[in-house]
Amino acid sequence: MVDVHCHILPGLDDGPQAIEESLAMAESAIADGITHVVATPHCSNEYSFDYARVQQLREHLQNEIGDRLKLATGCDFHLNPENLEALHADGSRFCINQHDYLLVEFNEISIPPSMDDTLHALQLKGLRPIITHPERNAILRRQPERLAKWARLGCFVQVTAGSLTGTFGPRAQEDSLGWIGRGIVHFVASDAHNTKRRPLRLQPAYDAVSKQFGDDTARRRKCFAPPQKVFLLLISASSRRLQGQARPCVHQAQNFPHYVQRITRRPPPVVRRKRVAGSGAYDGSLPHARKLFP
Repeated sequence: MVDVHCHILPGLDDGPQAIEESLAMAESAIADGITHVVATPHCSNEYSFDYARVQQLREHLQNEIGDRLKLATGCDFHLNPENLEALHADGSRFCINQHDYLLVEFNEISIPPSMDDTLHALQLKGLRPIITHPERNAILRRQPERLAKWARLGCFVQVTAGSLTGTFGPRAQEDSLGWIGRGIVHFVASDAHNTKRRPLRLQPAYDAVSKQFGDDTARRRKCFAPPQKVFLLLISASSRRLQGQARPCVHQAQNFPHYVQRITRRPPPVVRRKRVAGSGAYDGSLPHARKLFP
């Protein structure tokens, strides 16, 4: 499996402060069956984002753990005016593996109506916003229709693995599972910060999804057992129906190493770009792994 949101690099934010803890987090990920991790330190008013330093730490950690766990970089991008200005100057350094998927985090005090235009502008720039842990944002918990709208308009949604297992409380668990049931969640990530309360693990969340929505998800995962690697946990609404209800299913993206190493930057699909630019609307069909990671 792949973790697309993780604070594993030492001394950059509120994650690990020493390389020893970063190595312990990496060992936890390996034991959990994770093969690839995207290191995403905060990029905010509180924590500045030094791209050169991030790359230096990634290389150092990669050398320490060898090829047992592959590391890429991105950031936990806070949507504030200063960051948006920096993004306009050079957007790729903030994105996952310096391509076009951007983790975006909202303010917990206020999300203005103009956020629709901000996300729209990011898409027109050729970026693919991934809205991080909305189930832990009190505003979006009270206004879930805004999240559903952004998903319809082509944004992606990521929930935290710990939310699915109850680490962040019953409300976060209820909302994250409910949004999976509605088919508006695309990624599950650890958002790991340490080895204790917020560890680098995905398997317990996978088990929680399987328990909630049936054994079919577990059977799907077995289809990708070694030596064929399991790379990315994606959740979307299945076109099949069970007892009159849409049944969520888990898709696994193969060839993630190819994506991490060789994917070329490209704009959103022409059809989506025309819809976004022309009418400001998108049909809301959820992407499958083969579309996300060619």
